[in-house]
Amino acid sequence: MPKRLIQRYLPDSREVRRHPWIRRFGHRLHDPNLWHLNRRSFAGGVAIGLFCALLPLPGQMVAAAALAILFRANLPTAVVLVWLTNPLTIPPVFFAAYLFGCYLLGKPPVVADLANWKALLAHFEAIWVPLLTGSLVLGTLLAGVGYVIVRFLWRWYVLRKQARRNARRTAPASRQAYAPVVRMREPKRPEQDPGPHSAPERKRAVPTVRL
Repeated sequence: MPKRLIQRYLPDSREVRRHPWIRRFGHRLHDPNLWHLNRRSFAGGVAIGLFCALLPLPGQMVAAAALAILFRANLPTAVVLVWLTNPLTIPPVFFAAYLFGCYLLGKPPVVADLANWKALLAHFEAIWVPLLTGSLVLGTLLAGVGYVIVRFLWRWYVLRKQARRNARRTAPASRQAYAPVVRMREPKRPEQDPGPHSAPERKRAVPTVRL
């Protein structure tokens, strides 16, 4: 995948290092693998970011940074993908995770909408287990799918770029091999003007007939 395009949407490494919660990791942030962008590190950062984005807990960025350090994945990618769950997307995402957790545990849902804070607080003891279960399972599945897709797309992009480079290299040789051979005609020699010392042409004798 194009590194320049990816880096355009990632936060600057200096800004990430200066974050008040992330800079507490100290010397662990000096690992170059956390900031280097390649197929393995980027896919790992995507998987960690997607997993932590579905955690129904505070401190998702800190969890993403800790897992990126543990697995030596790209830290900016993991941190930025955490924001897939934001104040606009949290209610539908976590409500879907809650319903999925109820389905896995075989329990009926007790609330119809997680945006209703009064109902959420009143039934918190009955909600948090299905919510956490559904979030962990969905986060794991989403992380695995994201990891495989990124690895595949990165490999496909590299192979396509290499094929185009090889095609450009072989194109001039193929043109020379199949180019038509053009034979140049020799220019006509100009007729030489007989000089004064040249021998006169002999006239053919015409036979005479006597009557």
